[in-house]
Amino acid sequence: MRRTLTSELPTATPGDHVRLDGWVHRRRELAKITFLVVRDRAGLAQVVLPAGTPVPPEETPVTVTGTATANEQAPGGVEVTDATVTALGEPADTPAVELWRPTLATGLPTLLDHAATTWRHPAQRAKWELAAASLRGFRDTLDAEGFTEVHSPKLVESATESGANVFTVDYFGRPAYLAQSPQFYKQQLVGVFERVYEIGPVFRAEPHDTVRHLAEYVSLDVELGFIEDHREVIACLRDVVAGMVDGIRQHAGPAVERLGLELPEVPAELPTIHFREALEIAGAPADEPDLNPAHERALGEWAKAEHGSDFLVVEGYPTLSRAFYSHPDPEDPHWSRAFDLIFRGIELVSGAQRLHRYADYVATLEQRGYPYEPYASYVEAFRRGIPPHGGFAIGLERWVGRLVEAPNIREVTLFPRDLHRLAP
Repeated sequence: MRRTLTSELPTATPGDHVRLDGWVHRRRELAKITFLVVRDRAGLAQVVLPAGTPVPPEETPVTVTGTATANEQAPGGVEVTDATVTALGEPADTPAVELWRPTLATGLPTLLDHAATTWRHPAQRAKWELAAASLRGFRDTLDAEGFTEVHSPKLVESATESGANVFTVDYFGRPAYLAQSPQFYKQQLVGVFERVYEIGPVFRAEPHDTVRHLAEYVSLDVELGFIEDHREVIACLRDVVAGMVDGIRQHAGPAVERLGLELPEVPAELPTIHFREALEIAGAPADEPDLNPAHERALGEWAKAEHGSDFLVVEGYPTLSRAFYSHPDPEDPHWSRAFDLIFRGIELVSGAQRLHRYADYVATLEQRGYPYEPYASYVEAFRRGIPPHGGFAIGLERWVGRLVEAPNIREVTLFPRDLHRLAP
């Protein structure tokens, strides 16, 4: 018999014989009847059994066969009667949390320690359904604009950001590092495909123990060639974010409804201010080299009040405060053609126009006191015709965290890795 998903049960003809495969979500034993709620990837279904019928414990995988029967009080108006329940494995142990309750009333340590089970909760699973739908929108948008998906090495010979916050590994007797980003490779691949993107893990050995940082996260990287300036990159970013929101609308509507979310509206043009103006709005000293979380929150509130927007681009960061491959503003090299996108008061995206001339890289490395040799294989590529280009990176977990307004990014990360956690 063909399997019927719970979402398909309401369309079944009353009297049809149906088969459900899923987990025992909830058991309720009354005097004359037993109700069994079965959960699968598509939702919930109600099964009616005679009182006293043996039912496997909650979270046991089962097959249920029976008759589709109309009942207005059942999910979708249809339930399964005259049913036979067959366990598909050993009886499940009692989970650490009651997954049948509408909300997960548990602390973060329990949520993370038992992630393989707690992610089964419909409201928790909905968070990653937002992520998956966002990825579909990300890919669809860029594929339609002629981008090529690429995958770069995660074991690299040098630190991308020229910092000490990298994970060192033993690579056949010599040191290597887990990649902080695919930055070097996506820039080189602009010289091959012109427009590239990558979805993959990145690693940051930063000793941050905050609600917004992870040691490993999913980065959505984009790089495009033959640009005039960073404004073209910002326009591309706007389209990508709009595509991610559209992806959620198209592919994760039930998850949005389950979580009671209000999705952001992406304006036709993202409001943009210079870094100098951002410091004034945030009440920060004029010589600050970067924005801190309090500044970002203030800017998020300003963008909402002034532009009615959840989004704000800050451009023109001081050149020396950005990565060495960031392009300075030709009119005033103190400022860069680098930018951040603030989403609901938190920095979501960093991007920039990049340097693309070999001589500029040599001069910048020397100016910053970086040795040439660790970057040789990267910098040498710019001797062979890389066009003007730029790009950006979006942190997937941070994006979802702001969508659901999670107080801690770990709540939307499948199996988070941070300063303390290496399991599960």
